[in-house]
Amino acid sequence: MKSINNKIALTFFLLLFSTGIAMAQEVIKENAVDTIKKTNTSQKQKVDGIIAKVGDYIILDSDIDKSYLEISSQGGSIKDITRCQMLGKLMEDKLYAHQAVQDSLKVTDSEVKSLMEERLSYMVEQIGSMEKVVKYYKKSTEEEFRTYFFDILKEQKLTSEMQKKIIDGVEITPEEVRNFFKTIPKDELPVFGAEMEVAQIVVTPKVSDAEKQKVINKLKEFKKEILEGGSSFATKAVLYSQDPGSRATGGYYKMNRKTQFVKEFKEVAFSLAEGEISEPFETDFGFHIIYVEKIKGQDLELRHILLIPSVTSEDLKTAKEKITLIRKRIEDKEITFAEAAKTMSDEKETRTNGGALINPRTQDTRFELTKMEPTLYGQISNLKDNEISLPILDEDQSGKKKYKLITVTNRINEHTADYAKDYTKIKELALKEKQIKAIGKWFDDKIKDTYIKINGEYRDCTFTNNWLKK
Repeated sequence: MKSINNKIALTFFLLLFSTGIAMAQEVIKENAVDTIKKTNTSQKQKVDGIIAKVGDYIILDSDIDKSYLEISSQGGSIKDITRCQMLGKLMEDKLYAHQAVQDSLKVTDSEVKSLMEERLSYMVEQIGSMEKVVKYYKKSTEEEFRTYFFDILKEQKLTSEMQKKIIDGVEITPEEVRNFFKTIPKDELPVFGAEMEVAQIVVTPKVSDAEKQKVINKLKEFKKEILEGGSSFATKAVLYSQDPGSRATGGYYKMNRKTQFVKEFKEVAFSLAEGEISEPFETDFGFHIIYVEKIKGQDLELRHILLIPSVTSEDLKTAKEKITLIRKRIEDKEITFAEAAKTMSDEKETRTNGGALINPRTQDTRFELTKMEPTLYGQISNLKDNEISLPILDEDQSGKKKYKLITVTNRINEHTADYAKDYTKIKELALKEKQIKAIGKWFDDKIKDTYIKINGEYRDCTFTNNWLKK
């Protein structure tokens, strides 16, 4: 059936696309090399050369082998991916990057450098040293490797930005969703797995003023050392920041007024001049200082350091007592779980909805059991309907601790897709189909207007896109 086939095609497309983005993130395992050797034993040894050109970008025969290696290193199967298919995927990436340049999409060197440092830190950590990384990529010096790696990441970033531009403008109406659903034969309707709806109440331990002052003083010390002692803000962030999302890149973020940061952070960031470092300030995440690196129109390039005040054992004890009392009141029918969440939970994101958790993948309240985050699954798997968990001590990536109560508010058994019950999921499928159609049309149009050349035996390939312009 056409719609389902499109869904499968998109899944394959996105899988390959994400593989390209992760190209430099994962360290290639030694057994992956052996896999490729075995795969290609039937092929004659060939001299590496240019096999295709898309705009200003070239593709070497060895690029196909590298792509196989990347997929294998991440646990993917290459058994059913032909060299022609892989070339087609590489040409797609080159066309994205080429057109991104033509459309003047902005990818700054500082963005790429920050991404490169993050990837390199991970690779060095995994493989042992920079020397080993350089050797693996068969480069003579670290400088040569960094130049090579920078070009790869910049191209990947351009590719990503171009694809984002194409699909960001694609929207879907309720009528289109309905028509999409009607086109699916009854015997081909998708089956959705068992799901749960979950709610929670959170009590965050109150941090003492003394502990808050400690981190404020530490941040002031960092600022003084940077301004007066010549210390590097980025190095301080790498060493001390407790923000897992930016620590590896020296606290780097790029943002504008529409970027989803908490209000307090944005207010401070946009009050600073270029080159200025803020005073310590507080958000829900902890205490920060911000250094504005560059101001480009409405965009800021900044670095920040986050420190989280320590929670004492006494603070934890008080929080546990509070949430235990809340649980007792719910058990005694003095108050419902939803009412308690609205009036007593410290979690802003969930309390207005009676504690209901939002699935970050689907943006609705349902969690498919087979795709549920393991920690959450472990917390709710043994709960009966409307049973309330005992107080759970939870700790996020930055080390911030909280107590929570959790309950299952609804269970949905495995079932065949129903338009009314599964509208959100059906809408997602319909939107993906429309997106892949938009991408297909984009390729058709751009291939016509772009210089493309395919050499040698690869001209005999059967491609999904009309690369040969027949």
